[in-house]
Amino acid sequence: MPSGRRARGRAEAFSVSRADETVWEVFARKAYEEPLHHVGTVTESDEDLALVCARAIYDEQPWVHMILVPRAEIREAIKA
Repeated sequence: MPSGRRARGRAEAFSVSRADETVWEVFARKAYEEPLHHVGTVTESDEDLALVCARAIYDEQPWVHMILVPRAEIREAIKA
């Protein structure tokens, strides 16, 4: 088999479907007296992996508290 076909086959075998991944909203605060602030998002299929990614990506601040919420679980309290 030509090497181009083999490499493409490997890439397809290791590609991850975005359908099974969850968008996680990341909130954090620098002091317990402060409100939580939205600091960004991570997209992962597993909650534990999302936690690791959020800690690694958003580590530029000395956060004392960080939470992740699946975007699909956020509910509107007031609709304009």
